[in-house]
Amino acid sequence: MSVTLKDVAEAARVSISTASRALGGGGLASERTQQRLMRIARELGYRPNPIARGLKTGQSRLIGLLIHNLTNASFQVIAQVVQTRLKALGYQMLLCIADDDPQQESDTLTTLADHRVDGLIVVPTGKNGAALTALEAGDIPVVCVVRRDEGTDLETVLADDPQGAYAGTRYLIELGHRRIGLVVGRQDTTSGRERLAGYARALREAAIPVEDALIHAGHFEPETGAVACRKLLDLAQPPSAIFVANHESALGVLRVTAERGLSIPDDLSLLCYEDTPWFEWHRPAISVVDSGARELANLAVDRLLRRIEAKDAGADGGRDYRVGARLVKRDSCRAFDPKPPTPRA
Repeated sequence: MSVTLKDVAEAARVSISTASRALGGGGLASERTQQRLMRIARELGYRPNPIARGLKTGQSRLIGLLIHNLTNASFQVIAQVVQTRLKALGYQMLLCIADDDPQQESDTLTTLADHRVDGLIVVPTGKNGAALTALEAGDIPVVCVVRRDEGTDLETVLADDPQGAYAGTRYLIELGHRRIGLVVGRQDTTSGRERLAGYARALREAAIPVEDALIHAGHFEPETGAVACRKLLDLAQPPSAIFVANHESALGVLRVTAERGLSIPDDLSLLCYEDTPWFEWHRPAISVVDSGARELANLAVDRLLRRIEAKDAGADGGRDYRVGARLVKRDSCRAFDPKPPTPRA
């Protein structure tokens, strides 16, 4: 049985209200009484109820982080950074996984509201804008990260995906590639649309046609990359390079290239979006466009804390913030020579 505040009060021979003030830092108990009660509470193993305390103080010290999965390296980094930042400030992070499922996201938002979280950082599915807006209207500040929810006017922290995809595609073009396959996220997501736009812009500027057969969009999962890679390699004129514009799909692409005995970069150049430590350890080390997950997380925390502090003073209007993406050149891309190899004697 858990130890209650009443148990602590009885052990200390004080009233429940005195124990509550002392353990809650209310300032009405003497320092000597407060220290004695804190010692007794520790000895008994008393743990305060944060929900009950939140009802009294108006602050739960709980912050929700709602992301799609922990497979994606960027989401892993975001979770780690948010947890570290909030813990240092006396908040507890509630990590929630929605699996990019609108119904699961909706159910989770209801649960977080019931727990009276002080704020929420969310990678939105884009299907629950009304629920997110209702949280904001109900004094739970919300900051979106990685994706924008088009149905809201919420503050949003995004990577510079248009420029990142443009820079990655330009890099492959400069290496001599003209047929560049793209594996990209769904087009009803911010990142999916913007990465496709950056890719197409780079091709148009180089007077290279944008071919639908070279573009495959789908869910953010390994199977998307595997299916897309097979289709690209089975073309009558397969690409000489593939740009995998989300981390999860890269796993599927790497599996298919290995199954077909292709050597990277000798047979196929490979560029991925979103960095992860094992990309650098892979042989060959995988070249990437790094979306800046750590910077995204830090800025999202900064904006959320500002919104929490400004809750009673009128928060800023919704706006977008961008974190620059950067090209990291490693060993998985090489210059392309369109001439067929000379037959061996």
